[in-house]
Amino acid sequence: MNVVNIRSESLRKIPEKIAFHRLELAPILTLYGRMVAAGEWRDYGISCLRDVAVFSIFKRTAENPLYRIEKRPKLRTKQGMYALIGAQGQILKRGHDLGSVLGVLERRLIRAVD
Repeated sequence: MNVVNIRSESLRKIPEKIAFHRLELAPILTLYGRMVAAGEWRDYGISCLRDVAVFSIFKRTAENPLYRIEKRPKLRTKQGMYALIGAQGQILKRGHDLGSVLGVLERRLIRAVD
């Protein structure tokens, strides 16, 4: 006779959600705050899904996002788990280090302030 623990079976089927860690959100929100102060961005949204976490940046609330910062842990050993994606879906930067991915947006901040 087999004994099955229903709780352990049901817990294994619950999909794990990917989210940004506090240390990852700090540089993203710092950059976001500077771009809001420069008048470039106005709103953001965070999505925590089963295989990806997305930080979306908007110029206006009702529009499509200008940029998406994605975290895909499955790509950690391949292309890097962080990606910066533009408004039309093009990948602007992909890497293992979040700072290097955010560097593309840092350069745009310098242009916006000048």
